[in-house]
Amino acid sequence: MHFAAWWGRLTMDSPGLAPTTSLLGIDFSNITEEAAVRRVLARPVAARFGYVVAPNADHIDRLMRIPRLQAVYRRAMLCLLSSQMVATAAGLFGLEHPGVVTGARLTTALLPHLAGMRVAVVGMKDKDFARVRACYPLVEFVHHEPPMALLDNDEAFGEAVAFVCRARAAFTFFAVDSPVQELLAFSVAMRPEAVGIGLCVGAALEQAVGVQETAPRWMSEHGLEWLHLRGLEPMRRVGRYMLADPRVLVALGVAAIRQKIH
Repeated sequence: MHFAAWWGRLTMDSPGLAPTTSLLGIDFSNITEEAAVRRVLARPVAARFGYVVAPNADHIDRLMRIPRLQAVYRRAMLCLLSSQMVATAAGLFGLEHPGVVTGARLTTALLPHLAGMRVAVVGMKDKDFARVRACYPLVEFVHHEPPMALLDNDEAFGEAVAFVCRARAAFTFFAVDSPVQELLAFSVAMRPEAVGIGLCVGAALEQAVGVQETAPRWMSEHGLEWLHLRGLEPMRRVGRYMLADPRVLVALGVAAIRQKIH
């Protein structure tokens, strides 16, 4: 399934549930981690499906290159800045920016509150999912492991969307790569029978249960989490971040210059 197939559908916007701060054309929810957890937990389980996105520098770079994809992020109930590097750079350039709430930290903070709830997981290998169930035995987990390259497989993509709709879970973790996770969440949100909240958090579940090593807190707080991740998966990540990070930094610099001119 190619991006071109989505453009006609990316037209529905949804009002945010939190004050927003615009940065590089993206309206980020300006909210703390604690407030984000409270908001998603307070939402009625049977409410129509909504979802949370947490763009990092790589996502922001993609949104600048493919602007029409921004409608998927605007449709989210919360759009959280998940990059301390971007926030720090924006501050140095004198740009207003939201607080940072990473998908990993939101997931870790939320999981202890899900006992007794039905929680769906899209993605993860069976052995890693088993680790999640073992760590949180009081949560009623259901799991769907789709094949790779979902955007090129209409049938598999539809099966993943149908799984979420059938599960009727209070929360659904989309544990797949971006932008697949956001497009899945958007597609589920288009289905009137879908309920609950989707969390587009990539590898956050794996990090929460120790399957994937997390960055030390001091690295996260100083915007160096990308360096830690690059060390874990250098071949996969080095090209992505070497291209995306500089482009985002340049865009922030240009935005700062424009702000001073105006």
